[in-house]
Amino acid sequence: MSKKNLQIGFGLFILIASIGIAFYAQKQNINGAFIWLIGLALGYVLQRSRFCFTAAIRDPFLTGGTALTKALVIALALSSVLYFALQVKAVGWDLKGEGKLIGNIANLGWHTVVGGFLFGLGAVIAGGCASGTLMRMGEGFLQQWITIIFFIAGSVIGGPVLNLFNASKNEKPIHIPTAFGSWIPALILQFGLLFVIYIVADVWGKKKAQG
Repeated sequence: MSKKNLQIGFGLFILIASIGIAFYAQKQNINGAFIWLIGLALGYVLQRSRFCFTAAIRDPFLTGGTALTKALVIALALSSVLYFALQVKAVGWDLKGEGKLIGNIANLGWHTVVGGFLFGLGAVIAGGCASGTLMRMGEGFLQQWITIIFFIAGSVIGGPVLNLFNASKNEKPIHIPTAFGSWIPALILQFGLLFVIYIVADVWGKKKAQG
């Protein structure tokens, strides 16, 4: 059997299996098939776009490429718009419904910096973030199959540690609009920083491409 025919046969098998899983998921959960199909679609987009949060931060320094960096900035901007709309709907423009804030509004401190550094260091060594690791597992990369084991182990350890840390904290979580007393300065700060990062990434990429 030729390689092309083998690929076609394997593709048909995966398609039939995916449809079967969708039917099974739907029987287990009213939204099961929808969740499964969304997962497949996201996986396909990740694989074809090579999108990875780690690569978006790493590539400008290693290869000079900033395409993923700019894509990440755009993704953050779009998600910020949606998140902003949900927040305003929940608490209003006057922020009087602060107790109804949507999302995990967490404390900001030294643990944030240390945790971010450790995660970033591990992601670079492992060759990808969570989404990049899952995508490359599907592609058959052995390194990512090893990475996911320690990713899960770290999460199991990190859960109780985070709970202990949060239990010892008395500070209020930081919500930028509430801290500024208005949505407008928070939006200016958010999109202003994203715009600056995009411009810097664009200039950096063009400069590296020119040698």
